[in-house]
Order: sequence, then C-alpha cells, then structure tokens
Amino acid sequence: MAQRRRFIAASLVLGMGMPLLARAQRPTEVRLWTLLSGGDGARMRALVEDFNASQRAVRVVSTTLKWGEPFYTKLITSSVVGAGPDVATVHLSRLPNLAGGGVLRAISDAELATAGLRGSDYFPRQWEKSRYEGRNYAIPLDMHPMVMYYNKTLADKAGLLDGAGVLKPIVGYEALTAAFAGVKARSGKAGLAMEASQGSYAIWRLWLSLLNQRKATLIENGRFAYGRAGVEELAKVSAWFTRGYGPAGLDYPASTSQFMGGGAGFMLNGVWEVPELVRATRQRTLGFEYGIVPLPRLYQDASVWTDSHAFAIPSNEDKTMDPAKLRGVLAFMAYVSRHSMGWAEGGHVPAYRPVAESAAAKALMPNALYAEAAQNVVYDPDGWYMGAAGPVEAMASKFMPGALSGQLTPAEALDMFEKEASRLLRKRPPRY
Repeated sequence: MAQRRRFIAASLVLGMGMPLLARAQRPTEVRLWTLLSGGDGARMRALVEDFNASQRAVRVVSTTLKWGEPFYTKLITSSVVGAGPDVATVHLSRLPNLAGGGVLRAISDAELATAGLRGSDYFPRQWEKSRYEGRNYAIPLDMHPMVMYYNKTLADKAGLLDGAGVLKPIVGYEALTAAFAGVKARSGKAGLAMEASQGSYAIWRLWLSLLNQRKATLIENGRFAYGRAGVEELAKVSAWFTRGYGPAGLDYPASTSQFMGGGAGFMLNGVWEVPELVRATRQRTLGFEYGIVPLPRLYQDASVWTDSHAFAIPSNEDKTMDPAKLRGVLAFMAYVSRHSMGWAEGGHVPAYRPVAESAAAKALMPNALYAEAAQNVVYDPDGWYMGAAGPVEAMASKFMPGALSGQLTPAEALDMFEKEASRLLRKRPPRY
C-alpha cells in the first residue's frame, strides 16, 4: 500500500510538472506591426520567417497595416492605451513626433549590449536620427534616397550616353532640362516620369533636395524661411511638366508604369523601385536596358532627400515589458541588422555598417550604381509635424502638384501650402 501511495504521489508531481515544462519550452511571442508592403513587405516576411527558424526561444508574429497616416494613427492610439505591439517598423523622419509624444520607449545602451549591438555599428547619420533628446529610440534598418533611373535606349537616341553605354554626367538645372527635352524631341517619348497628381509626395522630396542643394533653409525660428528660393525651385520643376517634357497629373502607379513600359527616358523615384526593375529584367519583360544614378548636382552639391526604416518599441502606456519579451525584441532587431543583405536587395542602403561595408554589399548591382548618393542624404527637418506621411508633407502633397499641372502658379501653390502649414509650426508638440 505504501509503495502504491508513493507511486500515485510521484505521478501527481510529474503530472503537475508537465504543463510547467511545456510552458517553459513554449517560445516567447513577439508581436510586430509593420507598414511595409509589396517587395519590402515580402522581404520583411522572409526575415521574420528566417529569424523564427533560426532559434526556438522567440517567435515573431507580424501584422501588416496600411502605409502612411493610417499606420501611425493606429500605432499612436494603441500605444497610448497600452494595447500596441511589442515592436514596430517606423520612419526615422517621424521620430520627433513619436518619441517626443511619448509613443515610443527608449532603448538603453545596456539593453543594446545584451543583443551585441552598439551605436558605432550603424552609420552616424542614421544613428543620430534614431535619437531624441539624448536617448536612443530606434534601431535603423536602412536609408532609401531618391535617385534617377534612365532608359538606355531613349537616352542613347538623345545622345546622352558615353562610349560604354553609361549616362554622361549631368550637372546643373539647364543640363538636366536639356536631357529631358532631348529625349522628348528625338524619341517622341516623355523625357520624365514622376508622380505629379494631387496627393503625390515626389514633388516634396525633390523640392526639399533642391533647397538643400542651394543651401536654402526650410524652417527657421518656427517659421518657413525658404522665401524666393522655394518659389524658384518649384517653378523650375513645374516647367518640366508645363513644357511637356513629362506628363502632369500621373499618380504613382501610372508614373512607374510609364517608365517600366518604355514610355519615358528618365524617372525620379526612390530606390524602392529597384526590385521591380530587377525582376522585369530577369523575366525579360522590361524591353530595355536601364541605368540608375544619384540625383544630379544642380547647385552647390548633390544633396538628396532620404528617409530610413527602423525598428522601435512602443511605450504601451509606460508598461514595463517582460524581460524575456524585451530580450526577444532585441534579438530580432539584431538578427535583422546582421542579415540585412537581403534587405539591400530591395534597393535599400543598409544602416548596419558591417553589412553595408562588406564586399558583397559594395558589389551588389544595381545598388553600386547609386551608392554615392548615401554620402549626400538629407532628411526632413526635425519637428513633430514633419516626416513620412506627416501633416506638413500631406499639406505639400495637396498644393504643390497644382503648380506642376499649371492650375496654380508656383507662388500661389506655396502661399496656400504655407498658410495651412504655418499653424502647425506654432503649435506645441503633442504629448499623446
């Protein structure tokens, strides 16, 4: 009887221990929210799957939300009420708004060290943009500048290629205008494809680039300070459309389709279109050979707009994150940084220096064609109202395209933009 009681007791202990053992072996779940779709979304999904397969302690579950303001509105709202994800992809241009508004949790150097990461592992410009008021709030993933794509067949007809079939250097506004005009005159195709419909962001990115090239300040002492320079640059870009070198009013899909279909000699767009061109070339559906160069130097230097994707941790009503979950989040961030070569294949410039400075990354094509652009990147000025799909950018996309179509003069477009946007510059930064 005593032996039977010992057996039953041992069975009960073992039975009680089995659920504990199962729980101990169950991976820590990390919830990721991302705004990445298309090719970027597919690459991020692959990185998540690879990370999950690389170990058993952490499982990342990813949810993709609609790009732009819908994503940021949901992220802000959910974090404020303590219902946000464990980690999210954000744009570094939005950090003053998110970190300053209390939406994100700071990441200490000691926490980074647990994942084997240091600030010196990343390019200084991107690391600087990941910080707010002396504290780090994000782990940068990339930079994705505006570049200039060109159709070699049409550029050759306009006499713009050298003996090696590469675009001859273009320096100055007149030279770039002549290139667009030359393609139009000698091929009958558009010289330029660029999104230009109301709601388009390309004009803001290009305008900001050109202001920086001529060292004109956008905002100073809480006021717009671009003055005559801003009107002149919008007028010069508008002339490309009003003179017929590029069709006005195209939305984003129509502008990329025009270039991909062989209907334009040049396209001004971000590096995120690289995968589509690579894919079409491999499948032999593109119909022409393409090249890519950094945005040409039209003034004092070759400054060009960029932004960066990054990982950040929502504050979630300042709740303390479970230590195991925090370790999982940091491990995932570190894994993606160290395996960002696949991300580079999406056209992006990795922010993690050991990858970006590797021989493989330097030899990656077509990225090597525009690698020089990384030395000249500029971001939106800091401000809670700035950044990707932020309120100032949204207002610019509302009025500036009117100048490209000729419905508004450049001065009228900027006056309307400034009247609506200036009130934001005077408002106190929100604390969500």
